[in-house]
Amino acid sequence: MRCFLGFILTGLTFFSNAQNNLNVLNYRFRITVNDYNDSIQGQATIRFSVKEKTSFIIFDLTNLQKNGKGMIATNLKFNNPRLLQPAFIQQKEKLIIKGNIFEKDDTATIIIYYKGIPADGLIISNNKYGHRTFFADNWPNNGHNWLPCHDDPADKASVDFIVIAPDHYQVVGNGILIEEKPLHNGNKQTHWKEEVPISVKVMTIGVAEFVVNLTSFVNNSIPVSSWVFPEDKSNGFYDYAIAKDILPFYIQNIGAYGFKKLANVQSTTRFGGMENANTIFYTENSITGERQNEELFAHEIAHQWFGNMATEKSFAHLWLSEGFATYFAILYFENKYGKAAAMNMMKEDRSKVIALSKTLHTSIIDLAGNEYMKLMNANNYQKGSWVLHMLRSELGDSVFWAVIQKYYARYAGGIAGTDELRNVFETVSGKDLKQFFIQWLYKPGQPVLKINWKYNSKEKVIDIRITQKQKNVFSFPLTIEIILSSGERVLKKLAINKINSFFTFPVKEKPGELVADPDTNLLFEYTLERIK
Repeated sequence: MRCFLGFILTGLTFFSNAQNNLNVLNYRFRITVNDYNDSIQGQATIRFSVKEKTSFIIFDLTNLQKNGKGMIATNLKFNNPRLLQPAFIQQKEKLIIKGNIFEKDDTATIIIYYKGIPADGLIISNNKYGHRTFFADNWPNNGHNWLPCHDDPADKASVDFIVIAPDHYQVVGNGILIEEKPLHNGNKQTHWKEEVPISVKVMTIGVAEFVVNLTSFVNNSIPVSSWVFPEDKSNGFYDYAIAKDILPFYIQNIGAYGFKKLANVQSTTRFGGMENANTIFYTENSITGERQNEELFAHEIAHQWFGNMATEKSFAHLWLSEGFATYFAILYFENKYGKAAAMNMMKEDRSKVIALSKTLHTSIIDLAGNEYMKLMNANNYQKGSWVLHMLRSELGDSVFWAVIQKYYARYAGGIAGTDELRNVFETVSGKDLKQFFIQWLYKPGQPVLKINWKYNSKEKVIDIRITQKQKNVFSFPLTIEIILSSGERVLKKLAINKINSFFTFPVKEKPGELVADPDTNLLFEYTLERIK
């Protein structure tokens, strides 16, 4: 063991590569919680394969910390008698296992027994009514604070949660309910099973005193349910029932729903909403009785397609999850409330992107970043949404929706990066979009324009000068609306691709006003001045 430990302490790069060699196929977590303290007992049965020959298997698992929180692995064993009893050690956030040689594509199952107080991930607290609750909040990579796992969005696996809890609680989790049975000691065992491979970040359980309402069956096959605290029963069932109206829009426009249920759960999540696969958690204050959080519901439900089924290959490509969910919530609002409502949302989001760019000078794709919580900003949400909106504006609705459906059909159940999305856009549209993707996704900021215009009454023309003030020169179309004195409106689409661009247009009468981007199609900021 001494030699094993010494090698571990000096081989961090090796072990990082070793973990990337892991492909988890199924997790089976057996979790016991209680009403007396925050300790949990856990048994993780993990079926996995290896991509290359290795003598080490590494899972993420937070070790015992100075504050007394963390997980202690007490015993490990393989369920195949031909495999040796593994030697293992916990080092910070890693559970490192040695003792067997695995050849490429070998498959094995290991059982890990552990216990402790979750350092994070499983939030054990009282809700606003003073009742004890247990809610998993694994995003972005907090799952390993209470579960032995490969805590990487790119490694997707099916999962079973078997939860043993006092029998006054109801338990909700990913997938479908397999079993709920009383135990002899005042506890109850509940088994939820998710057969679709999902990332650890969206694996979840919720344990609380719930009242449950089956809202409806969407398409006569998908049960949509509401899980709320008893004190919020009436308002909660009304508010959460909005989900049944949102789900069909995405099914019709994106593709089939990938899961067997949709549960909407009032919780003590740290987020406004958390898109756990088919078991969405909403903040406990999301219930108002007036359906004030329809946009939040539309956002989290959109994640079931983008983020949960078609998953970003790393957090550097988080916009493929958050930008998509942000924009598809707006598309849902456009369908339900009209284009003006959607454009107002886009304008508000544009202001958020511009405000962030004043203090954060990074691109959407941030390959160097590993502080994942800091990625929850207007770059990945609102700017990512704007990227999709500009693609739709440039390519047209029919091409845009064809791309979305093709992209989802290709990557549902798998992982994708930004280049994979670009490939689909280029294939369907027949256009080279490399420059578009580079400037909007791999470079920071957005166009900052100074627009000057002048009317030449003698020549009856308008002269327009557009100057890009930002550091990186962008290439983009800009629509200018010329409002003539008579009220007639003339649209001109300008190709901007250099620092200074000059345009001259004949007009039949004196213009009264110029409007930049009248249809809200461009992410930019500008000043507009008439030169006399």
